Amino acid sequence: METVNYRAAVIGLGAIAPVHIKTLEDLGVQITAVCDNKPEQAKTVGEQLNCAVYTCYETMLSAGGFDVLHICLPHYLHAPVSIAALKKGIHVVCEKPMATTVADANAMIAAAKASGARLEIIFQNRYNPATTAIKEALSSGGLGRILGGWLRVTWNRSEDYYTQNDWRGRWATEGGGVLINQSIHTFDLMNYLLGDPTSVNASVANRAHPSIEVEDVAEGVITYGGINISFYANTFHPYNAPVCIEIVCENGIAALSGKTATITYKDDRETVSHVSADAENAYTKDYWGYSHIKQLGAFYDSLAGKPTKGVCGTEGLRTQKLINGIYDSSKLGRAINL
Repeated sequence: METVNYRAAVIGLGAIAPVHIKTLEDLGVQITAVCDNKPEQAKTVGEQLNCAVYTCYETMLSAGGFDVLHICLPHYLHAPVSIAALKKGIHVVCEKPMATTVADANAMIAAAKASGARLEIIFQNRYNPATTAIKEALSSGGLGRILGGWLRVTWNRSEDYYTQNDWRGRWATEGGGVLINQSIHTFDLMNYLLGDPTSVNASVANRAHPSIEVEDVAEGVITYGGINISFYANTFHPYNAPVCIEIVCENGIAALSGKTATITYKDDRETVSHVSADAENAYTKDYWGYSHIKQLGAFYDSLAGKPTKGVCGTEGLRTQKLINGIYDSSKLGRAINL
């Protein structure tokens, strides 16, 4: 990646922030400010980066001194902070989920359109080699017509995971559970591979986490035109199992399991694609994926005028609509159109 002449700020210095910070350093992007409502946390990171330190995002936005704001905040703050930055003409890179509601996601897009600033939503797993292999196999036409498929995310989140941060496990602040947090990347991948979902019929429940309000299991079927994709997700599996996707076609099957894509044709041809060990980023958890540097590199290249394709607000909105549609379907007890 080439060094780019942009300055960045990072707000929210929790678990995912170090991935953004390390990626920005690797890309050669100068970090000029950090912000967190915990003063000691902000001071420590600011001293490490030798940059300005803030505990209030309004103060940081008023001070300026950066071109791009990386938002690594709790879910319910994504929309208001994004909108405030976009209104000032500051580009925004927002971690998933885009927002907690479709209305907020639409407001973020409107703010970006009005100001001309860019809005990028982090769905880094679109850039994984395994995802690319499946996308190319489907696009080539060799697999033929898509007949159906499924996705599965079975991870583990303890009660301590929810109690150590007071925003987790609450509808008002997290916006949901296993769907909007742990498995949203996998639903986004299915959208990326198949296009616009047209309807959903699903149910969600809390089976194993009595201390939280939100769901820890979800199942159902999503339709993409006439294609049915079933899904199952929970956070009470004994361990973080590899994410799995299977897309069944006339001439074969495209399957994703963790880092590996396997394309199997009916004539017994098979191709396998996976990330090489030396390409992985040691500073990210294995189940988070390893392509922040690819997505962020493409984003900063696009700011510099290079032709790249990122995950813009409208792409993020499509996945937001799907996740919120699943919640609505469960509440109503019937299929709904998207």
